[in-house]
Parts: sequence; structure tokens; C-alpha cells
Amino acid sequence: FASEQILSSRVRVGFQFREGERERERAMASTKKITLRSSDGETFEVEEAVALESQTIKHMVEDDCADSVIPLPNVTSKILAKVIEYCKKHVDSPKIDDRYVDEELKNWEAEFVKVDQATLFDLILAANYLNIKSLLDLTCQTVADMIKGKTPEEIRKTFNIKNDFTPEEEEEVRRENQW
Repeated sequence: FASEQILSSRVRVGFQFREGERERERAMASTKKITLRSSDGETFEVEEAVALESQTIKHMVEDDCADSVIPLPNVTSKILAKVIEYCKKHVDSPKIDDRYVDEELKNWEAEFVKVDQATLFDLILAANYLNIKSLLDLTCQTVADMIKGKTPEEIRKTFNIKNDFTPEEEEEVRRENQW
């Protein structure tokens, strides 16, 4: 009888230890850090959940291609900092069906994309390279909104695009694309 009690208490203690160990592992996983290195050599230590917003990084981690530092040769430190800010906001935003929270995030995103054109285009390239669909959609929609309702001349002026068509070529394109 005494040996059964001792065995029972050992099993209980062992079980409690394993449960505590699991809790500790879960806590560590939620705060696990991943280090990213930008094209200009700057390193960023971010929570794993934030980094995994990028499907590119997620696949590198899943395929064990990620060493201690994940190099991102196509993303500068300035742009990577913005991408991390975006991903962190999305990870930290409550995942509840709440119009106020959704509206708050939309307002934040509207402010987030109020950047100069070069930064906006670099964010598009980074979102595409890192495979962050929501950021790619947001930045591309921003450019689409800049184009919407403008004439070709206004679009050229907005994006500083040189018109390299001769007047004859331009007229031919207009005829081919008449509505």
C-alpha cells in the first residue's frame, strides 16, 4: 500500500512537471525570436509570430533553411523596419469580429501607406519578395488609387514617367483602345 502511494505521488509529480514543462515550452514558442538581416547588413530580432507573417520566411523556417540569421538580400533596413512594423501591428491586432477594431486597423493602414513614392514602391517589392499578401494588396491598392480617374498625362506626371511615344504612335494607341 505504501509503495503504491509513493508510486502514485511520483507519477503525479512527474505529470505535473511535464505539464509545467509544456507550459514553459508554449511560452517560449510565443516569445521565440528570429533574427533577420537586411541587404545593408542591419539585423532585426523579431518575435517568431511576427516574422512568420511572411510566407517566404515561414517556408525557410519550416524547411530548416534558416540558420541563426535569415538574410533578406532584397530588402533594405529602412523598408524591413516598415515591414516589421506592419506585421507586428497585424499580429498584435485582436482577431475578433469587431467593426471598431477592424476600422481602427484600416485607419492605421491608411496612415501606414502615407509615404513617399519610392518607399511605397519598395514596400510593394518587399511584400512581393517576402510573400506577405495583405501588405502587397494594401500597397498595390494604394498605387491603384493614385491612378484611378486620371488621364495618361496626369499619371505620367504623378509617377514622373517620360512619354516616349511620337504623336503618331500615341494616336494609334488611342484608336486601338477606343471604348
